[in-house]
Amino acid sequence: MKKIIQIARLELSLLFYSPVAWLLIIVLFAQMSIIFTAAMPQVARGAIPEFLTRDLYTNPNAIGLLSRMLGSLYLYIPLLTMGIISRETSSGSIKLLYSSPVKLSQVVYGKFMAMLAYNLVIIGVMCLFVLIGAIFIPHFDYPHILVALLAVFLLLNAYAAIGIFVSSLTTYQAVAAISTFVLLAFMNYIGKVGQGLDVVRDLTHSLSMPSRTERMIAGLLNTRDVIYYLAMIGIFLGFTITKLELERVSKTFVQQAIRYLLILFIGLTITYISSRQPMIAYYDATATKVNTLTKTSQDLLRKMGDEPVEITEYINGMDGSYWESPPQRRIADIARWEPYLRFKPNIKLKWVYYYDTIPGMTASLIESKRTLKELVYYMAKLQKLNLRNFLKPEEIRKQINLNGENGRLVMQVKYKGRTSLLRTFPPPDKDFWPNEGETDAALKRVMIKIPRVVFASDGYQRSIDKVGDRDYKTLANDKLARYSMINQGFDIDSISLERQELPADIAALVIGDPKVAFSTLAKARLQKYIAEGGNLVIAGEPGKQNVLNPLLESLGVKMLDGTVVQRSQQYSFDLVAPELAAGSVAMAPELQPFFQQKAVVSMPGAGALGYEESGPFAIHPLLTTDAQTTWIKKGKFTIDSAALSIDVKAGDQQGSFPTALMLTRQVNNKEQRIVVASDADFFSNTELSRANMTTINGYFAMRMFSWFTYGEFPIDVSRPRPKDNTTILSKASVKTIQVLYYGIIPGAIFLAGLILLIRRKRK
Repeated sequence: MKKIIQIARLELSLLFYSPVAWLLIIVLFAQMSIIFTAAMPQVARGAIPEFLTRDLYTNPNAIGLLSRMLGSLYLYIPLLTMGIISRETSSGSIKLLYSSPVKLSQVVYGKFMAMLAYNLVIIGVMCLFVLIGAIFIPHFDYPHILVALLAVFLLLNAYAAIGIFVSSLTTYQAVAAISTFVLLAFMNYIGKVGQGLDVVRDLTHSLSMPSRTERMIAGLLNTRDVIYYLAMIGIFLGFTITKLELERVSKTFVQQAIRYLLILFIGLTITYISSRQPMIAYYDATATKVNTLTKTSQDLLRKMGDEPVEITEYINGMDGSYWESPPQRRIADIARWEPYLRFKPNIKLKWVYYYDTIPGMTASLIESKRTLKELVYYMAKLQKLNLRNFLKPEEIRKQINLNGENGRLVMQVKYKGRTSLLRTFPPPDKDFWPNEGETDAALKRVMIKIPRVVFASDGYQRSIDKVGDRDYKTLANDKLARYSMINQGFDIDSISLERQELPADIAALVIGDPKVAFSTLAKARLQKYIAEGGNLVIAGEPGKQNVLNPLLESLGVKMLDGTVVQRSQQYSFDLVAPELAAGSVAMAPELQPFFQQKAVVSMPGAGALGYEESGPFAIHPLLTTDAQTTWIKKGKFTIDSAALSIDVKAGDQQGSFPTALMLTRQVNNKEQRIVVASDADFFSNTELSRANMTTINGYFAMRMFSWFTYGEFPIDVSRPRPKDNTTILSKASVKTIQVLYYGIIPGAIFLAGLILLIRRKRK
């Protein structure tokens, strides 16, 4: 070891007595300064609201200083390693090494140790920029950045090992530098080669170095990638030692090839074994564990036991969603499932490609006078697709029924013979793929009895299948909407109260805006359902009191005469915005922060509710209006913000009124749950997409239905808010940083190098 250290010290002194090493440090610092200091003004004015540590250093979609440097680090190493051994060969000093008592392996290790020291200097330069975050960001995420720096250090060392090997192949330093550039560029971009071919894909990806560093820079330290870099270092150092030793002894070509192949085989075997999912150990260094599934998801996977889960992706080549998951993106597709594979390695992933019609295609075929087969061949030729890899329409229909899925990419989850669908989402959704919440919902659906929410039909409901302003498709049954109930785990159905008995096992019955009085039969069925403890949502509209009150009477609730109006300078008077009441937090604790913020739910055309406190149910308001700005308007009126006012003589009444109530009681050993709302629009298509007022209609409605399922769906995968969401950076500090990092620090590095080189020259 002593000899290795002596060689390393000698090699390191040669490095720093060269202007190249100093020049590279200055260039590296300048490159990082341009990226970093240019972003400081936006950080100072709070343009990054949260996750400051991540966005400043590791997020490639933001500033991401360290992640953005990955693509150029390979440019620095060849100029340092080009002469590390070729210099010995060209000068003839290599012969002295062959005859000296120093082992060739000690020489190689010593030179590599010198490069380790220089790489630590590079890490030190990067730490100068990390220092800014540590000073100006309270609750700076230190573990995340330390793991990111370790990832960069491992990458640099792997580059150095490759450079040392290339340097041993030639006596010309320029050739060594160019060859190293080429080889490192190859290692950088090889991961993009052959990704459409199953045989080639895994091999080329396994040779790609930066992609592995990206995972660790994101804060997820794992043994697979660490061992990979150590194995690559070992392989190329082993190649170098073998090359030097074979120069000293005479071996046949076959003997030389066997030795190289043996080193390669051992290294690749180690990386293969360490990359098997059960062999990988993880450490999520981020403060909020963003790279790890939430405890809810982990518990869900744990409950699935050792039974395998099969996830099959069905990709339609005729739909635009095909390009989100072609064979070329298979590695990224697998990476999306890695958080789940980490806790359940026996998840089996499959991909099935097919072609079939999509919405609007039939009309296009008629207009173009083509058959589906002709159009498929035309598209395949245009997009260079091999149709032998695609199932025909009749073949895919034998495997799975995808009717109603709009021809889009969907995934089928299969567990113990049960299946559920996991969907993808088109614009305006910013994320094509399902998130953790939707994925968990699909997994949970194959494990439990699925809660079913039923909407009353006939004349008593708004449609769950229409996109009209006042209908309910967006919330209940829109397969293309991420936060629709059907994608959050619920089963949605409708029922005719006139023709069908109400099932006893449904999670809730929804009666939305009944427009005509209930028939004797329908009313009897409803009263029986309520008496047996069924959960219920009754949402009515002003002017329909005579329809609603006969049903509400048995609940101890009444819809008062008149319409609630709210004084406003911006909105129509009939647009009421009640605030969350304390009962909403009792219903759903997740609403606590919104209750504290006095969040509102928009209700266009709402009535007021009255209730008996001594009735059969425990009743608590969920939403209440503002006493200062709202009143009950009696009789008919015209909405005119300039003329509408309180008319006490006509019976108008000012005050705070409940517009939604929560009712509970114990029936048949369970808690019966009922919500009564004096407006049926608050979870309509229009109100869920309202953009001219900040409301929580969608979230409130989803929490309401979660209450009816006793918390089964939707699955809560929320995480704690990050603490690194503020900065003490000021405009004055930004100017100081710019002076330091544009002038003083690079100037100091330049002077230090200049002084050292001058002193060396004098000696």
